[in-house]
Amino acid sequence: MPQKINIADEEYEVIDAKERITVPDCFVGPHNKIGTGHGEAKLYLGQRKDDTFTFFDNLERTCFFIKSDIINYLNQVKLEYFNPQQPYRKKEELRKDWGKYYKKAHGLPTEIMKFSLEFQGHLKGPRFYLNSKNFIYLFLRKISLPNITYLSALKLKNKKGDILYYFKLFVDYFGEEALPQVIKEEESEIESKSIKDEIKEQIVIARKGQGKYRKGVLNECPFCPITLVSDDRLLIASHIKPWVKSNDKEKTDPKNGFMFTPTYDFMFDRGFISFRDDKTILISPWLSKMTLSKLNLKPDRKYNLLLINGREKYLEYHRKNIFKGGSS
Repeated sequence: MPQKINIADEEYEVIDAKERITVPDCFVGPHNKIGTGHGEAKLYLGQRKDDTFTFFDNLERTCFFIKSDIINYLNQVKLEYFNPQQPYRKKEELRKDWGKYYKKAHGLPTEIMKFSLEFQGHLKGPRFYLNSKNFIYLFLRKISLPNITYLSALKLKNKKGDILYYFKLFVDYFGEEALPQVIKEEESEIESKSIKDEIKEQIVIARKGQGKYRKGVLNECPFCPITLVSDDRLLIASHIKPWVKSNDKEKTDPKNGFMFTPTYDFMFDRGFISFRDDKTILISPWLSKMTLSKLNLKPDRKYNLLLINGREKYLEYHRKNIFKGGSS
């Protein structure tokens, strides 16, 4: 069964995904730049290999961004705009820029913002570039922050048989679940509380799946429910509701965790997989067919040994807030 997603009350079949397109410093707007270059509108997609051309096989097709995705992205990077951690060229302007961009995003005329792409065929060499003169494409260049932003695309088919490309911005804070500054602030808040130092330490080290939290999760979930690996040296105690979003009790609650082998821990932590209460897996459409094949993952497969009892509220949070579904 092909994966399907719903966008603005219309159902689409997911043909495939272009998983990660780097948003480099040379592509973003002038205030957001870290380097000294002038920038360029074209976006590098990779080498001119079969997989790239198979995905972008017809650039006359409609492409689109979603208004709510753009607003969600701006909310995710607000703290970086307001308190920049990278050496942006115009750091002092970013706070004002964010307000301006946020207002413009809310004022976009439609939920689905369509645009067309241009193939940069005049460029020599094995590299594959795309470009567009559409205002929404240019707006995305302005708001994107280098290093912590990447772009993904879905190739979709609607009920009429039309094929379209859906683009979306994602945030990745150098492999962390949240902006490092947020983690530090949370740890500082814990340190300031009037509780025993031992308890403070257990709350803090639980973020990395260690201490009493790990022992508690491992006692309840002694193996990875996907791979069935039970060697605890190869298992990671993964929070269902992220540590930084949890209260003190939730941070160390064994019910707020699963034991996974590293690949599936990362996928669950980043929202590429989740689970329903009936133990069936949810797989993000933002993973390519090739990746799913290599990982032997299939939508709606049931993992009978997944321990759900007592974890329902945490899984509900994960599905709503962490899982990378179709659209915002």
